Amino acid sequence: MIRLAAVVMVALLAGCAGAPKKSDSGPVPPVAGKPRGSAGQAGGAPATEGQAPPLACLQVREHRDEDYTPGGLYAPGVSDSAPEHALDISGLVEPVPQQEPLSRYGNRSPYQVLGRSYRVLPSAEGYVERGIASWYGQKFHGRHTSNREIYDMCSFSAAHKTLPLPSFARVTRLDTGESVVVRVNDRGPFHDGRIIDLSYAAAVKLGLDKTGTARVEVRALSPEGGAPVLAAATAPSVDDDARPRIIQVGAYRERANAERIAREIEQAGLRDVAIEAAETASGTFWRVRIGPLAVGATHQALERLRRLGHASPRVFSE
Repeated sequence: MIRLAAVVMVALLAGCAGAPKKSDSGPVPPVAGKPRGSAGQAGGAPATEGQAPPLACLQVREHRDEDYTPGGLYAPGVSDSAPEHALDISGLVEPVPQQEPLSRYGNRSPYQVLGRSYRVLPSAEGYVERGIASWYGQKFHGRHTSNREIYDMCSFSAAHKTLPLPSFARVTRLDTGESVVVRVNDRGPFHDGRIIDLSYAAAVKLGLDKTGTARVEVRALSPEGGAPVLAAATAPSVDDDARPRIIQVGAYRERANAERIAREIEQAGLRDVAIEAAETASGTFWRVRIGPLAVGATHQALERLRRLGHASPRVFSE
């Protein structure tokens, strides 16, 4: 049975940040076909149970097709920025490398952006590179990525010019040793000397939100034997944190949409599905969540959700 839990939360609508642009993001390479939409889905980051989504994660920009020219930049006259409010990433769980089919979109090779041609690698296996990392944020939050998922600046993701979509990588800041695991689902950055564009949350994890850019090592991760390992060396497992997990499948303006998604998930065999009401300054959103789940059950649930077409569920610790 679907549990309906009303969690009333009041949040102030975040305004556009007045901070100067920290990092330029690359554009989405041209793709064919109509985007696979997420109509009615609200921007918002993982939050602990009973708390409102962080103000930093509210979408403040409307995205229009006419703002993007194929092979060019997205809204070149609009500066990117950090959110006005601080983002707490303490409850955000890094993605776990797992086997995923190549995305239907975003893997065309070669592709051209700004007159330059790029070839997508046939595999992420063994990829290691050092160079400059940048980040992209509020300007792109809620927009389609190159593989037609929705960019969520409050999750650990990244854009890369040539890694297959999706891929997983560990990004290590060379001057501090701090690292973060990201899921690569976008293309960019299309700027000389930069090798990866991190989501805002990943930038906060490495301190790039303060420095703008930094020298990093990007090392591909691949699943092997059911556990995340480096493509070229062993990596620390993110499963050391054994706290129960909550999966947020999405947040919807219409309750009927949330109920339809919840029924679909239950019919696929998933348990502990709940619908929660979240009150924000922009209206009521209905969140579909699963859990709490053990770590192993979380991995299985995420795989089922992706097979159902939910490519970007959010996971956080209870």
